[in-house]
Parts: sequence; structure tokens; C-alpha cells
Amino acid sequence: MQPYHEFLDEVLIPEDVLQKRIAELGAEISKDYQGQDLHLICILKGGVMFLTDLMRRISVPHTIDFMAISSYGVGSRRSSGQIRLNMDLHEDIQGRNVILVEDIIDSGNTLSSVFGLLRTRNPASLKVCTLLDKVERREVEVDVDYVGFEIANKYVFGYGLDMDQYYRKLPFIGVVDLENYIPPE
Repeated sequence: MQPYHEFLDEVLIPEDVLQKRIAELGAEISKDYQGQDLHLICILKGGVMFLTDLMRRISVPHTIDFMAISSYGVGSRRSSGQIRLNMDLHEDIQGRNVILVEDIIDSGNTLSSVFGLLRTRNPASLKVCTLLDKVERREVEVDVDYVGFEIANKYVFGYGLDMDQYYRKLPFIGVVDLENYIPPE
């Protein structure tokens, strides 16, 4: 496997800046849900690191669940626009305060589909928290309640976001130099 520093164009968001902003998001969510129970739903796989750090910063009682969605073809760097539900929730969300936790929102297609699906399950409230938001790539209008960072339309990896399923463990968000990236065989 290729060492990431060979295709790292720049560190877009360093670890300390990430953690500071996640702490701020946790405090904001805790304030907004003071005196209420909260249910966090993480979209796998990219959102796991963000969820883990975010939930440590949320002081109100909360539970978690997971969904796995795919919208990218094998080896593709672009969303197909059609989603497939690979793993559904394990808990009922009817009457619950829910926050959907995402790693990154770009076109808005996947989020719009998932949001629509969850709405049919009658939660008391349904909000969205994303670590990264590529607003300029938006094809579908979506409401995002909590945003970590608004970023330009760059291909990013690290901190849960992958390159061909690798490099998720990096503690920062980096920009990929695609000309120097060699996909694993």
C-alpha cells in the first residue's frame, strides 16, 4: 500500500482544529437538547470516527445506531446518485429526537434519500450533523443543522474518509493529489 504522504497534496484540517470544532459541536448539541434524550444515527463507514469523538463531547443522555448506505460504484470516485440501503437501523426511532451524523455532504442526493426514509419512521425531530460540507457541489437542497467545516470541492481523505477503503485512521483531513495516487491492486 502506498504511503499517504506520497499523494497528500495538503493537510486541509489538522487534528487539533478538528478536535476543537468537534468539541464546539458537542457543546452546541448538548445545549439544544438539554433535558431531552437524544438518538444519534451514524452513516457507515466514514462517519464512525466523527461519531465516536462527537458523542464523547455530548453531555446529554444519548443512544446510537448505524446505517450503511452505498451510492458509489466499486472503484468510483463519484456518487452514482442512487442509494442502496446495505444495513438498516436496529432500533425504532418513532417519537425520538434524532440527529443523523454524516462524515461529508456534497451533492446532497444521499442525504436527501436517507432523510426522506427516516422521516417516514416518525421521529419527534430529525436533524443533520456533518463534519464536512461541500456546499458548492450541492445538486439537491438539504437542511444541515450542525456543520463542522464548509470546504471547497476537493477530494479529501483521512479521519474516517477513505481512499479505496484505506487511510481512514489518519487523525487529520487531507487533500488527495490524484495524479500521484496509485490505487491498491
